[in-house]
Amino acid sequence: MPSLLSVNVGMPKNVPWQGRTVFTGVWKYPVNGPVMVRRLNIDGDGQGDTAGHGGEQRAVLVYQIESYRHWRQHFGRDDLGHGQFGENLTVDGLSDTEVCIGDRYRIGEAEFEVTQPRVTCYRVGMRLGEPRLPALLVSHHRPGFYMRVLREGHVQSGDEIVKIGSGPGTLSVADTDALLYLPDRDPEKLRLAVSIPALSPGWQGSFRELLRAAADPGTAAAGGAASAWDGFRALRVADVIPESATVSSIHLVAPDGSRLPPARAGQYLTLRVPGAGQPAPVRSYSLSSAPDAGRYRISVKHEPHGTVSAYLTTKVRPGALLDAAAPRGDFVLQGGTGPVLLISAGIGLTPVLAMLHELAASSSGREVWWIHGARGPREHPLAAEARALLTALPHSCEYVFYSAARPGEYSRAQARPGRLTKDSLIALGIPADATAYVCGPASFMTAVKDALTSAGVDPGAVRSELFGALPSITPGLTGQSGPRPHRPPGPPGTGPVVTFARSGISTPFPDGRNSLLELAEACDVPVRWSCRTGVCHTCVTPLLSGEISYTSPPLDAPAAGEALICCARPGTDLVLDM
Repeated sequence: MPSLLSVNVGMPKNVPWQGRTVFTGVWKYPVNGPVMVRRLNIDGDGQGDTAGHGGEQRAVLVYQIESYRHWRQHFGRDDLGHGQFGENLTVDGLSDTEVCIGDRYRIGEAEFEVTQPRVTCYRVGMRLGEPRLPALLVSHHRPGFYMRVLREGHVQSGDEIVKIGSGPGTLSVADTDALLYLPDRDPEKLRLAVSIPALSPGWQGSFRELLRAAADPGTAAAGGAASAWDGFRALRVADVIPESATVSSIHLVAPDGSRLPPARAGQYLTLRVPGAGQPAPVRSYSLSSAPDAGRYRISVKHEPHGTVSAYLTTKVRPGALLDAAAPRGDFVLQGGTGPVLLISAGIGLTPVLAMLHELAASSSGREVWWIHGARGPREHPLAAEARALLTALPHSCEYVFYSAARPGEYSRAQARPGRLTKDSLIALGIPADATAYVCGPASFMTAVKDALTSAGVDPGAVRSELFGALPSITPGLTGQSGPRPHRPPGPPGTGPVVTFARSGISTPFPDGRNSLLELAEACDVPVRWSCRTGVCHTCVTPLLSGEISYTSPPLDAPAAGEALICCARPGTDLVLDM
C-alpha cells in the first residue's frame, strides 16, 4: 500500500543566485503532525512564481522516495532529504510510470486528482546545486506530479494512500511529460491527452498546438511557411522615394533582376546595413508593399538618433546593396470572411498597409475597417495609396485621427481631430466579430487591445506586431527593470560576433560565457527562459544567420533556423532575432 512519508512546506523567500535575486518557494521542509490541505495550498506553504506553480491545478506537488534513491545513486550524494525536490508530499509508491492523469487518491481526510507532471524549472536545480536537473528529470522520466484538491482535510506522515478512481485514459505522468518535452510524439497519445478533463488547461493548450503543428508542419515556421532563403542575401536598392517629411520608402530588388519570393502580408525584413557602421548594424522593418509584387518595399521613419534610419532615409542611393534575411514574422493576414480591422499609429501603418494591398488584390468581399492615427498630414505617409486601395474594396471604411493638425487640414484629409483613444475607438461601433491587426507604439497597442476587448471583440482575435525585443520571461527574478541594451562590460571578447537584431547590439562572444543566454543577460537584452537546460523551449529564438553548437544536446531539437539560446554557443558570427 502506498504511503505518505513526509509533508513538506515552505514560504517563498529571496535567494541570491548568480549575482541576482530569485523569489522562490522551492525550499520545502518536513513538518510534524496533521497539516490542513486546502483547495489552493497546504497551510504554511506558498509559491514565489504563481504563473508556473500553485493555483487550483497545481495545489500540491508529489515526489517519490524511489526517485530520491535514483538521484542519490546518480549524483553520488547522501544528503538528499524529504522536500529537497520542492515537493509537498514525499511518498512511497505512486511511480510516475504508473500514476495516470485523472487518477484520484485519498490521503488522510483529503482527496486529490492528478492534473499534470511537474513543470520544468531551473529552481529545482538551484535548490540542489545541480543546474542540469530540469533536463534530467525529463530524460530519466522522473518528473513528479501535481494534484488538485477535491476535498479539503488534514494529512500527516504515515497516512495510507488509497486510490479511489482512475483517469479516463491510461496516460501516465511519465508519458504525459515525454509528450510535451521529448521528440517523436505519438499523435494518438496527443489526442488522448487533450480528451482528459483532469489535465490542466495549460498542458491541454500545449498539446493542441502540437496537434495543429503535426497536422500542418508548415505552421511551425515563422508566418506559417518555410523561409524563402537561408541567412542573408544581397538585395539592390532600386528606388528611394520620400513619402512624407520624415518617411522614405526603399524599394529592393534581386541584383540579377529575378522576381523576389512572395512574402505574407504583415511580415518584415531584417536588414544588415554595411554603410551605416561597423560592424554592420542590423534592423528589422515591415514590408509595406503588395505581398507578391516581385520586389520588396520598406517604409522607414527617420528617427532623430537613429543611425540606420538616418542612413536609409538620407544617404542610401539606388544601386546600393543591402543584406536581407528572408521575410518572416507571424503577424500575418489570416483568411476568413469576417470583418477585418486594420489599426495603426504613425509608422505602424506599414504592415497593415501590406494587408490592405492583399485584400484589394483579391477583391475581398470582407468588411474592412482602416483606422489610423497621426499627428497630421505631413506625418501621414502613404495616405493616398491607402485611400485608393480602400476605394477598390466594396465594403470598406476609413477613419483617420490627427492629433496636431493645422486648421483646414482635417477637412482636406477627412480626418477627425484628436488622438485615437479607447473612447474614440469604441465610439466607432466596431463589429464584435472582427479580427483586428494592430501596429504602433507598445502603449498604443496595449490601449487598443483594451478598447477592442471593451467593445466586445474576442481578445484572441486581436493580433499585434512588436518590433522591439519581446517582453522578458525570467521566472522568479526580482528587480528586472534594467537599462537599455548595451555591449557587455569588461574587455571585448575574442569569439564570433553575435548580433541581437531587435536590440541593435553586436558584440564578440566573451571568453568565459557559457551560452548565448548568458551573453544576452550581460547585455541587458530582454530574454525569455525557464528551465535553462534546453527542455522547455521558452528561450527558442530565430537564428537569422550563422551556426551554433550546444553545450549539452537539447532533449528535443528546435526547428531549422531556431536556437535554444540557454544552452547554445556561437560557432560562427551569427544574428539572432532578439
